Amino acid sequence: MKRILLPLFLLLITASYVTAQTAATTLSGTVRDQSGRALPGVNVFLKTTFDGASTDSLGHFRFSTKQAGTLPLVVTLLGYQLQEQAVVLDGKPQRFAFTLKEVRNQLGAVTITSGTFEAGGDKRNTVFSARDVVTTAGASADVAGALNTMPGTTRNGEEGRLFVRGGAAGETRQYLDGVPLQSPYNASVSGVPARGRFSPMLFKGMAFSTGGYSAEYGQALSAIVALQSEDLAPETQTGISLLSLGALSLSHQQRYERSSVAVTGDYMNMRPYFGLVPQRLLTAFQSSGGSIALRQRTGEAGMVKAYGAFNQQHIGVQQPEAGWEHGRPVHLEANNVYLNTTFRSPLRRGWSVQTGAAATRDVQTARIAVRDTQTQQVSDQARHELEQSVVGRMVLTNDSASAYWNVKLGVEGLAQSNQQRYEFSPQDTVFRFSEQRLATFAESGIAFTNKLVGRVGSRAEYSAILNRWNVAPRVALAYQVNEKTQLSGAWGYFYQTPGSDILLRAENPQRLRFERAQHFQLTYLRSHNDRTLRVEAYAKTYAHLVRFTENAPQSLLTPYDPASYRSTGRGYANGVDILWRDRKTVKNADYWVSYGFLETRRQQRLDPVLAVPTFAARHNLSVVGKYWFSKLHTQVGATYTYNSPRAFHNPNEADGYNQGRLPSFQDLSLNASYVTTLWKNLTIVHVSCTNVLGRENVFGYRYAAAPDANGVYSGTAVRPSAPRMVFVALLISINKKRPADIDTAPE
Repeated sequence: MKRILLPLFLLLITASYVTAQTAATTLSGTVRDQSGRALPGVNVFLKTTFDGASTDSLGHFRFSTKQAGTLPLVVTLLGYQLQEQAVVLDGKPQRFAFTLKEVRNQLGAVTITSGTFEAGGDKRNTVFSARDVVTTAGASADVAGALNTMPGTTRNGEEGRLFVRGGAAGETRQYLDGVPLQSPYNASVSGVPARGRFSPMLFKGMAFSTGGYSAEYGQALSAIVALQSEDLAPETQTGISLLSLGALSLSHQQRYERSSVAVTGDYMNMRPYFGLVPQRLLTAFQSSGGSIALRQRTGEAGMVKAYGAFNQQHIGVQQPEAGWEHGRPVHLEANNVYLNTTFRSPLRRGWSVQTGAAATRDVQTARIAVRDTQTQQVSDQARHELEQSVVGRMVLTNDSASAYWNVKLGVEGLAQSNQQRYEFSPQDTVFRFSEQRLATFAESGIAFTNKLVGRVGSRAEYSAILNRWNVAPRVALAYQVNEKTQLSGAWGYFYQTPGSDILLRAENPQRLRFERAQHFQLTYLRSHNDRTLRVEAYAKTYAHLVRFTENAPQSLLTPYDPASYRSTGRGYANGVDILWRDRKTVKNADYWVSYGFLETRRQQRLDPVLAVPTFAARHNLSVVGKYWFSKLHTQVGATYTYNSPRAFHNPNEADGYNQGRLPSFQDLSLNASYVTTLWKNLTIVHVSCTNVLGRENVFGYRYAAAPDANGVYSGTAVRPSAPRMVFVALLISINKKRPADIDTAPE
């Protein structure tokens, strides 16, 4: 099953990609210097939004916005003093004439890009956007699915999560509106890929940093994904989504002058789909959920957001395992509730504040079939998990204290409790831990010259369960070679507490340390005329990874001896990532090619020696293409993914550890979206198919715990639940009419 839960309104955002927008306020004008000469390439945008444009060779700009009320219009160019002017957005066209004053060493136009693929915000050099999430074939409108086509990632089809530069999935941290997400993925069973909890429709922008990221972010050894939710809903509309997977989604958003409300609800039952597409693993998949998003503008630029979501799931799986002819039956029941509220506002003397808090409650019950070795009778054993957390954050920023530097200060706190209870005879066994964590950071951007900027900062964290502090200094530099080309680099330390599975069982957590990674990377970026080339070399070293005793007894209850846990593991990851994206050469087309070379070894948990991790591939290639047929009102897309063979340990081979190699992973996925009207409402018919060629991909092997009479460990392959996933979606947006100029190509 490849990311089977489609989000609400899978491709309504695609409609905005291939159709014109509804009536809005049009802003236009000219920008010149003090001598009256036209200034090309000036960034003109509405502050706190993603609406804006750059001036042409004659200094002209023009763009439209659906925002309402009063917002600052910002005009900025490297080497010139930034200008802001309050603009009343009332639907009437407005024209401006700006004159910029030249200054020396102004901060803000040279952007540190090392490690980061960024979209939205005030950055106009967009490499990857939230829109790509829903138009990338094979991603199934999942954020992680789309980001897995970026360089630096290795696609693990049995997991569905992000594995970045030799790091495990738990080494990538996600943030929503600046607040850490404790449970970013829906519940899943081993061998079945998880999917992100949130629809990409929620986001207006994202930053994917594969290393060297800001001191603002912590608890991530390898990467971060920073997601920014939409502000006010652009318009009032109702949506209906019908999927061939057995899903129905309903939503309604109501826009007021300074506020908006959006409500969603969805239900899915895949049993009818299983009758059409036989499954290897899945025997049941049912889910229901909903969300509500409240937005309120405060003052000229302030915003209060509140978001709540709940989800219920039931998953049935025949899990591949040696000794079980048709797989071991596993059933998972999961319930998740998530609440998030944030506030941002300008203060005095150039300061602004952004605060946020979030609460998560995640409950899971897994029932696993076990067989008595003597009687061969099968019974169920249960594992109950409960995770609860509350996290809060406040960030103060001053961007206008000087034209040559800025400052950002922040504090973050977490309270978390986890519990696992196993129902086994003769009595239940319970594991639990609680954690309180405090973090603070300070960071400043500095303009040394008009072409050279730097960022220096540090983050400090305290963990109550470890009873330890860490301090993580970080530095980055960027040099603008010319208007098309930039060089940048980053170095820093990054810390993370050991995973929850370790803390639940560790006999004495205070014997453990923060796991640590050191990043060093250099980036070449050339972007011009809708073509982008990005090359990044990196070196990453690991220290203080948690290790277990290799010869510890293994069982379902105590897989390793908790008294043996020590922070003595280590590792490294070196490589080169390359991205080429072209939206210019072929009219109405957009394509990108990403390649990553990875050399990595690590020794952690049960690893007896430094070895290639089972989740890492040496070569990773993705080719993504999209084309808009204007006369047919249809967009088609294709994605080809290749990962070189991953490592696995075969106990039947005596020489070496993780010496086995899987077949290479290959997948060709296709999709098509047809834009039309139904009962005079905008409608999209979407068709998608993963693994069109039906390649028999293998994700790993599972071996018996003991050899048979011939001394051979029997094993079974872990494969996708079905060779392909094919689905059709009908998406209707009530009150959103099909524009007359639908034949225009996407921007």
